[in-house]
Amino acid sequence: MISTAFILSSLTAIGVVAALGPAAVNLRTAANYTILAETGITNVPTSAITGAMAVCPISAAAITGFSPLMLDPSGQFSTSSQVTGHIFACDYASPTPSILTIAIADMGTAFTDAITRTPPNFINLGAGNIGGRILTPGLYSWTTGVTINSSITLLGGAADTWIFQVNGTLTIANGVQMILVGGARAVNIVWATAGAVTAGTNSHLEGVFLGKTGITLKTGATANSRLLAQTLVALQQVTVTA
Repeated sequence: MISTAFILSSLTAIGVVAALGPAAVNLRTAANYTILAETGITNVPTSAITGAMAVCPISAAAITGFSPLMLDPSGQFSTSSQVTGHIFACDYASPTPSILTIAIADMGTAFTDAITRTPPNFINLGAGNIGGRILTPGLYSWTTGVTINSSITLLGGAADTWIFQVNGTLTIANGVQMILVGGARAVNIVWATAGAVTAGTNSHLEGVFLGKTGITLKTGATANSRLLAQTLVALQQVTVTA
């Protein structure tokens, strides 16, 4: 395997300055949320979330494990000691429902955009097992699920982009780390997953996760991420920062 240091020195030597990878995925108003879900957000305390959380079209009753939710006098949002930011639901006072309806639609649009991009630079890399790999900018596509059993490195510059199309489940093993090198930024990394996303205990995630189905982070997991799910987001004593 080519070393990370060698690749970095080679990029510098040839003066690579143009952004690499596919056009960025536009999250539109869904980018305003660290966690956004359609059927609920569950939590095994204590977690630490930085940024806004929201559920829609379901009510605030679908947000569990963050009690007490303290409703603001405006009725438009609530707060929790586990969340540094506001919490929204579609049964809160106007204009919250209309804002969230747009955000949910934007999330779906972003998922469709990401999962249907062509042509991929890499098809079925590692037959779905990408543990231990150095991943350079590009469009990656798998026709089945993806498993990450050991830490991976995303190598690229601050403007470079990655889109990972997973037409199955995405399973990150316990303790696995996603490591950014060379200035790579989580905001430019998109995981579009048709099946469930599961991050094991003490794992670390980087990037925007657009889930067609559920996203689960197990005990001790951390994420420099946005978790945007068309069903449920389930958390267990985790730290998530957008």
